Amino acid sequence: MFARIAAGYDRVNRVMTFGLDQGWREVVVDAVAPPLGGAVLDVGTGTGDFLPLLASWTRDGLVVGVDFCPPMMVEGLPKIDLAGGSAHAAFVGGDALKLPFADASFDALTTGFALRNVVDIEQALREMYRVARPGAAMACLEVARPRNPLVRLGHRFYFEGVVPWIGQVLGGDRSAYTYLPQSARHFPPPDRLATLMRDAGWQFVSYRLLGFGAVAVHVGAKL
Repeated sequence: MFARIAAGYDRVNRVMTFGLDQGWREVVVDAVAPPLGGAVLDVGTGTGDFLPLLASWTRDGLVVGVDFCPPMMVEGLPKIDLAGGSAHAAFVGGDALKLPFADASFDALTTGFALRNVVDIEQALREMYRVARPGAAMACLEVARPRNPLVRLGHRFYFEGVVPWIGQVLGGDRSAYTYLPQSARHFPPPDRLATLMRDAGWQFVSYRLLGFGAVAVHVGAKL
């Protein structure tokens, strides 16, 4: 499914979030504050939207995006140049449930709109913890359901009724953008996701809601 929508993925994301998704990613990157010269991993990177943002912090470091869908990463190859070129940025094919990296490899980790697409959220969180170095921070950007009943109703109408049509018009695949709202409906609420992070080993876990409560940014640390 993600291979089918790769070509229009970025365009649809910008339109359906009214361009807010990039600002949300900046909040995530600021939260992990990648160290200068450090190594940073973005899990479920897709087309690599996080990589240039992470590279602006690490400068001469290394930013790596890992994803299960090669066509998505191929679509994002121009972002490798934006992130400093192949000497400082790379895509790696891999499974979030069994990351192809050694223990304690990265100084910071990010993930955005990826955990709702894995079959075992706890295992993905444990894998990110495994590859994090002591002192590393991890931040997760994911969907949430607004707490205000009126806003929640409007959000559901937009996400489940309008977004599939945006996907049809701009991405040519209505079925994919019907699946995405469905996956969000079954994703754990922010409090539960925070508990799953703690159970996976992450400490000092906290989160904040953005976009009128439609998305959440969770942050944790490995001591």
